[in-house]
Amino acid sequence: MKKVGLYFGTFNPIHIGHMVIANHMAEFSELDEIWFVVTPQSPFKVKKTLLENHHRYQLVLEATKDFPKLKPSKIEFDLPQPNYTINTLVHLGEKYTDEYQFCLIMGEDNLKGFHKWKNYEVILENYELYVYPRISEGTVAHRFEGHPKIHKVEAPIMEISSTFIRNEHKKGKNISPMLPYNVWKYMDEMNFYR
Repeated sequence: MKKVGLYFGTFNPIHIGHMVIANHMAEFSELDEIWFVVTPQSPFKVKKTLLENHHRYQLVLEATKDFPKLKPSKIEFDLPQPNYTINTLVHLGEKYTDEYQFCLIMGEDNLKGFHKWKNYEVILENYELYVYPRISEGTVAHRFEGHPKIHKVEAPIMEISSTFIRNEHKKGKNISPMLPYNVWKYMDEMNFYR
């Protein structure tokens, strides 16, 4: 049974920071594959700067096509909105009963707020978490320190943000080194974020 890490995000756009972390997880942890789960919308993000779902999925597809262990997923596009991670996990578990064991990938910043997630106890009971380091305020709740289901992976700290990329691109700055080449090409051709 393949162990799959689910890396959720709006990926607006996907950048080399996302790629470095996902590849690090695929190469240096027990995970066999990483699925970039493109989220259709987040209650915490302003919609107007969000590219349409199919375009963001396409950007992830462009970024991952040369990396067999990294895959795009649009599984959440078909789920009722607003959607919660627990619903996606249950849905995937039902769809791929015997093929995959699913795990969650998250930044340390998300782990700090994990106790506020819907059904976080159920998630922790049934799924492993793979956490990568992030520079952020606050501390991880004591109950998550040394938890047998939470694995801290010493991935490189990537301080690149999609917001920064969008804003600077709009100003005419050259942000192409921060993006996988295919992503930059597609973004440029489609005139995104201008």
